[in-house]
Amino acid sequence: MWPNITAAPFLLTGFPGLEAAHHWISIPFFAVYVCILLGNGMLLYLIKHDHSLHEPMYYFLTMLAGTDLMVTLTTIPTVMGILWVNHREISSVGCFLQAYFIHSLSVVESGSLLAMAYDRFIAIRNPLRYASILTNTRVIALGVGVFLRGFVSILPVILRLFSFSYCKSHVITRAFCLHQEIMRLACADITFNRLYPVILISLTIFLDSLIILFSYILILNTVIGIASGEERAKALNTCISHISCVLIFYVTVMGLTFIYRFGKNVPEVVHIIMSYIYFLFPPLMNPVIYSIKTKQIQYGIIRLLSKHRFSS
Repeated sequence: MWPNITAAPFLLTGFPGLEAAHHWISIPFFAVYVCILLGNGMLLYLIKHDHSLHEPMYYFLTMLAGTDLMVTLTTIPTVMGILWVNHREISSVGCFLQAYFIHSLSVVESGSLLAMAYDRFIAIRNPLRYASILTNTRVIALGVGVFLRGFVSILPVILRLFSFSYCKSHVITRAFCLHQEIMRLACADITFNRLYPVILISLTIFLDSLIILFSYILILNTVIGIASGEERAKALNTCISHISCVLIFYVTVMGLTFIYRFGKNVPEVVHIIMSYIYFLFPPLMNPVIYSIKTKQIQYGIIRLLSKHRFSS
């Protein structure tokens, strides 16, 4: 079937019942978006220009920060458009593409966290071979693999959205497009679109979380075997930032998934709040965590500020 690119536009929704307060609601949202852009942008700039951070660990952190930036830039136009000027209409193609990038980047973020876990696993379990295992070529290959997995695996369900007809309501209950929302509006057999995401999440995000958990069990086993208490603390300290980001991401994504799958009696406002927490909280907290808990990042920020102060 040829893609149905002439489908009527969809209507996005901000906060139902609070339309009169959208301008006030936009203030904290705009502040969070600015913090996300500045925080992740600072990490990218810092890692690019500070040669002491040109290591595999920080290259993977660059992937994470870049993914968070892309997720933010994907959702910010429609969210702020609704809150500022009540611009609700979005073309069908624009809606499908937004859903494609949102879901693809979720898989990419999970893959980035998995790659970072692999980095910590090698650094602690096999430190003498760290440089020979995580070469620049292998880091690039891992990065390309993570992005390909995310952007290719989502394609089948998104492409099917183009072929559906939409004879039901065109109102989407979020300020951005998600596959599960669009799918419900289709007047077609959506069995594939229901089953494929479940399998995909199981083989990517859920499997990634299990591998990360298993890797940290092995890491902990190695750390326990270190004789020096100071060395044990140092080894664990290098993992704290990553563990924190892993917990924030997987707790929010699992919470959103379970509410969508099993929360049919949960008030719609809970679904809306959880979706905003999922898209805003991890990108906001990741640069904060790494700036607070990673000394190399702290030193890099100090060097950057000192350089700009003296140059001015």
